[in-house]
Amino acid sequence: MEKRIINTPDAPEPIGPYNQAIMAGNMLFISGQVAINPKNNTIEAKDIFEETHQVMHNLRAVLQAAEMDFGNVVKTTIFLTDMALFPSVNEIYAKYFTGDFPARETVAVRGLPKNVNVEISMTAVH
Repeated sequence: MEKRIINTPDAPEPIGPYNQAIMAGNMLFISGQVAINPKNNTIEAKDIFEETHQVMHNLRAVLQAAEMDFGNVVKTTIFLTDMALFPSVNEIYAKYFTGDFPARETVAVRGLPKNVNVEISMTAVH
């Protein structure tokens, strides 16, 4: 199976030894995205709503680089630093999908890179 690296300047550069996404066959595996603005490599979000929107914008950019959109997503994983944020993240997350939602799990973690509150990874099928 052929493996292809997907990178776009419209999403943040990886902050470690990984790629934004890998296309393996017809499956796209997107690394966890946090609320880094790719234009200036900073976190500008003032609250969980802005943070979640930026994460979803970053994910959309990676999907588009692979010629996909949120309709191709089959699985997501959401990491939260506090489960009290779940309703707010859920509200924003839901706005990016039409029709069927992907499978998903949401887990609470002790901390996330750059001291953000939410990180989301996705798997999509072309």
